Amino acid sequence: MLYLFYFFAAISVIAALVVVSARSPINSAIALVVCFLSIAGHYILLNAQFLAMVHVIVYTGAILILMLFVIMLLNMNMMIEVQKPAITKILAVITGGLFFLVLLAATKQGLSTPVPATFDPGVGLVKSIGIALFRDYLLPFELSSVLFLSATAGAIMLAKKDNSPNVNRPPSSEPNGNAA
Repeated sequence: MLYLFYFFAAISVIAALVVVSARSPINSAIALVVCFLSIAGHYILLNAQFLAMVHVIVYTGAILILMLFVIMLLNMNMMIEVQKPAITKILAVITGGLFFLVLLAATKQGLSTPVPATFDPGVGLVKSIGIALFRDYLLPFELSSVLFLSATAGAIMLAKKDNSPNVNRPPSSEPNGNAA
């Protein structure tokens, strides 16, 4: 299991570096898919299958596809890169160095979490999440579903086309009451 953790960690770090350093936004987005999938592998190693699937569906499936649509719609054919002033580059290096020092100071003392007294192998599984969701949190779950349903109905009502004859006509083609 430890080898799988190191394997997924290496893939995550390498893919994240490719995301940042890639010249093409499409290559960066593909590397982001690999990074997201390796993080989902970490969730599976932590026995959180539900969280892994939600991560794949929401981030890899929805948000990344939205990013790809934006990249395609921007039509970035020209490779024009605006040169930043030297002071901006210097401040970016200083800020990154300070952030690195804060991370080193935070991890110097070590990150320790208490070991639970008992190990529950069902934690993070879909069955245990479903039981907690529908037994302990049934009222908030139902209230949020009514909220989402009303938001969907409101969006449909706002997007509904009006059947009046003057909709989407240019001002010059509207009927004039003064015409004989």
